[in-house]
Amino acid sequence: MTAIPIADRLQRMRPSYIRDILRAASADNVLSLAGGLPALELFPMRQIEAAMQTVGKQAQLFQYGETRGYPPLLDYLRDLLAIPADHDLLISNGSQQGLDLIARAFLNPGDVVVVEAPCYLGALQVFELADAAVRLVAQTPQGPDLQQLESLFAAGDVRLFYAVPDFHNPTGICWSLATRERVAALCEQFGVLLVEDAPYRNLRFAGEELPLVAAALPSQALVLRSSSKISTPGMRLGMVSGPRQFIDALVLVKQAADLHTNVPLQAALLEVISQASFPRHLARLRVCYRRRYRALLGALQAQGWQPAAVCGGMFVWLELEDIDARALAAEALRCGVAVVPGEAFYPADVAVRPALRLNFTHCNEQAIEEAVARLAVAIETLQRQDAG
Repeated sequence: MTAIPIADRLQRMRPSYIRDILRAASADNVLSLAGGLPALELFPMRQIEAAMQTVGKQAQLFQYGETRGYPPLLDYLRDLLAIPADHDLLISNGSQQGLDLIARAFLNPGDVVVVEAPCYLGALQVFELADAAVRLVAQTPQGPDLQQLESLFAAGDVRLFYAVPDFHNPTGICWSLATRERVAALCEQFGVLLVEDAPYRNLRFAGEELPLVAAALPSQALVLRSSSKISTPGMRLGMVSGPRQFIDALVLVKQAADLHTNVPLQAALLEVISQASFPRHLARLRVCYRRRYRALLGALQAQGWQPAAVCGGMFVWLELEDIDARALAAEALRCGVAVVPGEAFYPADVAVRPALRLNFTHCNEQAIEEAVARLAVAIETLQRQDAG
């Protein structure tokens, strides 16, 4: 039988560590600090059940829909988010699809993309699949290293800067206001398209809300948002907003990709988020996640570890000394706790300091404390092996 090769770009692409570990992390005896999983018990199931019943009575919702999205949902979001008159919206199959559409619409093979280091691994996969040339900018506690970013932009040919300014995945860093303003100015100066990924903005539990970077760069920025972190991730509904001509380009790509996003689920989401009770649901999420974050921070500190503090989101970044983070993740899984090694958030050929990304939203406080205890056992086991 003749062998049919797959595309070269796919052969170079690494699988997602998190997607690969998901099945093992969901086993009954495993506590997961790995995936970015929201709290299952806080899903707004009563509202979703009522919404599904309402949707199920409307046959027209089960017909083909518009590529941009379900018009009543788009209208609601335009008002809620104060989208400018010359901007538009597109509903996508999760914000991950939105990012893929952006890469297909705006990147040619070899185009230079700058990302924060470390970087959301789903973004790295998208840019690898697009055959982009990925350049890294180091992070500081205030956001990207601005001097290094300017140097990268000044070198020329940078097409796109992908960033997560609010509670960055994986580090949890939130950019300062000064950093936001400077990044917007640099993108404008050098003609770089900003792609601002903002799935965690509604999960701030400390400090003051800061403006989107895109607000200072309205003519050359796209914003990705997600319903996964505030309703349910299984609905797989995201949104892209930006200048109308940019969204028109994404619509053309989406037509070729999947025609349109699931219309009944869009209608159900509108039913859920437009209810007067939904802001209270968000407030409960923030209160719960603050408690769980404090539990994780306290448990790590009790072991002598000092992760950087965060003010929201879903993750902390724990830097380690003299240990193989991937080997630690494997040993931790044998000890009954799932974690993600930091190297998963870098291109394959980059040497990195050992670190772990730890999620604090999925497990309750008691489970978080037990998970950290199991992680400590895994570290001790590796250290004994190294010493032997």
